[in-house]
Amino acid sequence: MNSEEIDFTDSRKLRIKAEEKLIENQGKNSQQFVEADSQRLLHELQVHQIELEMQNEELLHTYETAEMALKKYTMLYDLAPMGYLTLESDGSIRELNYAAAEMLGERHFSLINSNFKLFISDDSLAVFSDFFSRVFNGNAKESCQLKLRSTDQPWRFVYMEGVVVADEKHCLLSVVDITDLKSKLNR
Repeated sequence: MNSEEIDFTDSRKLRIKAEEKLIENQGKNSQQFVEADSQRLLHELQVHQIELEMQNEELLHTYETAEMALKKYTMLYDLAPMGYLTLESDGSIRELNYAAAEMLGERHFSLINSNFKLFISDDSLAVFSDFFSRVFNGNAKESCQLKLRSTDQPWRFVYMEGVVVADEKHCLLSVVDITDLKSKLNR
């Protein structure tokens, strides 16, 4: 191998040779090179700083938009006057809003993972099972009426609509208390 040839596979030797060449080149027009390089680096740093500031502004805007969406979701879901639940295919409660927890007569967080079927009256279990089967086997929204029991309140008559989220195989369920309506109709 010639002494001028460099072994490019040996990174240590390549680095030494490159540093030697840099020192040799810096001797030529070194002042001009340093000034031009400094100006270029300063320009690049300033541009990068502005880019970061623009990204930060965009992140702040996105954060504010997400906060507004969260408040809207909270108002629509948690504080709705009707019950909303998300049920697993076995009937266990994955999520629910405060109106649904009130209908079931339990604390909101104590109902997570409990089985919704436990709150259905015995004479309505067959109706619910048929409804739940149709929801999971079909692609359309299904509905039914049944009686729910609550730990501290009398039976409630409810109207339910459910649909399955295809990707997740969860049932989205809305529940409306129709007890007062039924009692008015039966008078």
